[in-house]
Amino acid sequence: MTRTRIAPSPTGDPHVGTAYQALLNYGFARQRGGAFILRIEDTDQARSKRAFETAILRSLRWLGLAWDEGPDVGGPFAPYRQSDRLDSYREVAEGLLRDGRAYRDYADGEGGAFAIRLRTPTSGRIALPDRLRAGLSKDWESVDDPVLLKSDGFPTYHLANVVDDHRMEISDVIRGEEWIASLPKHLLLYEALGWEPPAFWHVPLLRNNDRNRSKLSKRRSPTSLDFYRDAGFLPEALVNFLGMLVWTRASGEEKFSLEEFVARFDLASISVAGAVFDTGKLAWLNGRYLREDYDPVGIAALLRRWRYDDRTLEQAAALAQPRMKTLGDFGPLTAHFFADETPLDPALLARGRDASEVAEWLLLAEWALEGLDDFTEAAVHAALRGVAESVGVKLGPFTRPLYLAISGSAASTPLFGSMVLLGSSMTRMRLRRARAALGGVSRKRQKKLRARRSTA
Repeated sequence: MTRTRIAPSPTGDPHVGTAYQALLNYGFARQRGGAFILRIEDTDQARSKRAFETAILRSLRWLGLAWDEGPDVGGPFAPYRQSDRLDSYREVAEGLLRDGRAYRDYADGEGGAFAIRLRTPTSGRIALPDRLRAGLSKDWESVDDPVLLKSDGFPTYHLANVVDDHRMEISDVIRGEEWIASLPKHLLLYEALGWEPPAFWHVPLLRNNDRNRSKLSKRRSPTSLDFYRDAGFLPEALVNFLGMLVWTRASGEEKFSLEEFVARFDLASISVAGAVFDTGKLAWLNGRYLREDYDPVGIAALLRRWRYDDRTLEQAAALAQPRMKTLGDFGPLTAHFFADETPLDPALLARGRDASEVAEWLLLAEWALEGLDDFTEAAVHAALRGVAESVGVKLGPFTRPLYLAISGSAASTPLFGSMVLLGSSMTRMRLRRARAALGGVSRKRQKKLRARRSTA
């Protein structure tokens, strides 16, 4: 039986790359009458958060990519969260120790805490079976001894994913091409454990629409699924667009349903060159859905589900009310809550300060907000106050460019409440766009700011 899986790590916003991988795994399994499994890889204890897991599940449900087994629905191979499966990884690692296939690595060279590493061959070459690429191989000399179990008792990706894929009877591993480099370690693990490996399909990564076709990243394009939902994109259009990156109907028609995609696409024919994630093309396709699939009544229903529901209107009214003289003021005061982008004037954003300095403020604010477990007014206020103190300015001057970034106006609804109503993803995207309008922050400078932030 065909069994595929998507195994996201809950360490950040739900990513469009996760949706892309999910669509391919979902389509492959459904096409063959098999099962599609969702597994949470949360062994990175420092970065994993349950809030991110919740967001991943919510976003994939929004797209209509339903799974047959997972942490929320259960299944015959539960649990489906790796932090709940630690005993099984420890058992396997200790078995490899006893068999001499692994060894203890004492970080301090003496006794005490140790990691467990897999022994790799020191010579020879290994063939790498990949269903999309022929003739891949690698010298064992270039492969290090991978850590299987860290000194804190948590497994690495290498051990956990091999153990889980085997025990959950995954038949086909469809994952990003960045994992080709790890394939020798995984194949060696399967061999050491006496297990039959699954079929491997390493699909190309999504690319930015830039000259270098660089790996899709939030520095150049919106990558959060929450952003696309909050910006007013339709789930069927986003799924269609992701499917269009790997399949187009024989007629050349680029608009098709999820059911048509599942029935017709051929994973074996996918190009390994990589697909360009063109947000302009996505917006064009989304527009077709709005024009062709909905009448005015349907559009009104979409708007109510999107933002024009009673709860959102009441929240917006509460923020606008102190500045309203007539009901007609509501529209201008709250327009930024019902829009994707706001107008940005670099001169007003900088307001007499050095543009690079303000760009750094915006970046630090984005990082601070990204780390919040609860996106509330009190938490946002505290986070931004902390950033202002770290750069040596009072909160008022620090937040002036943030008002412009969020609302497009120097005087608008209260900042912290506005951010909460917009949501974390949309708020951070607006800060990112404002930073870009000021010329951005170089990668070298970002690295220094991160280092300074981590030691503060």
